[in-house]
Amino acid sequence: MSDRQTWEAVDDYFTQTLVPEQAAFGKALDASDASDLPAISVSANVGKFLQLLVRMIGARKVLEVGTLGGYSTLWFASALPEDGKVVTLEYEPLHAEVARGNFREAGFSERIEVRVGAALESLPGVAADGIGPFDLAFIDADKKNNPGYFEWAVKLVRPGGLILIDNVVRGGRVLDAATRDQDVQGVRRVLEMISKEPRVDATALQLVGIKGYDGLAICLVKA
Repeated sequence: MSDRQTWEAVDDYFTQTLVPEQAAFGKALDASDASDLPAISVSANVGKFLQLLVRMIGARKVLEVGTLGGYSTLWFASALPEDGKVVTLEYEPLHAEVARGNFREAGFSERIEVRVGAALESLPGVAADGIGPFDLAFIDADKKNNPGYFEWAVKLVRPGGLILIDNVVRGGRVLDAATRDQDVQGVRRVLEMISKEPRVDATALQLVGIKGYDGLAICLVKA
């Protein structure tokens, strides 16, 4: 088998062995596909990882930048107590509409608030509304704006909370300092910011699986 085939086979094995089937979550992916949303949701295995992180830190409030069809949002919501809340920000109205339908279908609408519009325009309103502090922020939107999203996350996440930034490897293209790819440059800029930010302690992990080769940055907000 090729490396990619091996990654996918191992991911399938882990998912089948350790991640019980979530019928409503699978329906969310089907609804996203039926609406021609990009097939870029996190894998089930990574979704379960996100759920476990929320449970590990006893999170009650989660901020998500980039909703898409709401698949990762459902993993977060499923880990929260009944009075917990996910605030998720989505630029595309169609994506937000599909996501809201998925949340209703899965029975998590009461725990999830979707805000539509450019996230850098929505985030000041989230701060002004006093919803936070958040226990965890998940940044998974347009990569060129990662630096701005990270700046807001540091303001909005409590000490001891986590900031996660998805897709930081870009198939290895993160190594190319001279690239004109704005998404890669956005990843490189945010990693530089993280390295110089005294309020967080961080690392980044390379991930392989059914989504190919990418990775995740994990930041702990210091007390």
